[in-house]
Amino acid sequence: MRTGKRIHVYYSGAVQGVGFRFTSERIARSLNLTGWVNNLMDGRVEVVCEGNEDKLNEFLKKIKSVFMEYIIDSDVEWSEPRGEFTGFDIRDSQ
Repeated sequence: MRTGKRIHVYYSGAVQGVGFRFTSERIARSLNLTGWVNNLMDGRVEVVCEGNEDKLNEFLKKIKSVFMEYIIDSDVEWSEPRGEFTGFDIRDSQ
């Protein structure tokens, strides 16, 4: 039974300049998730993350808990994992 999933999340609000990327990286690595986090030019933060579905849900809950006062909205899309990542990284703005 395959339990791996992929999430692609866009967070909006006051999410840049508050340690969002570094905290996301720390949480993802602690949960053995792979992927990346990136600040977007429009002020949102984008996250792509793969791993065990339960761990991905835990990631989402922890991010929401830590940044609840900064996040106005989050758009989460679930899909099948692609297996393209070996770790979790912070990317530069696009």
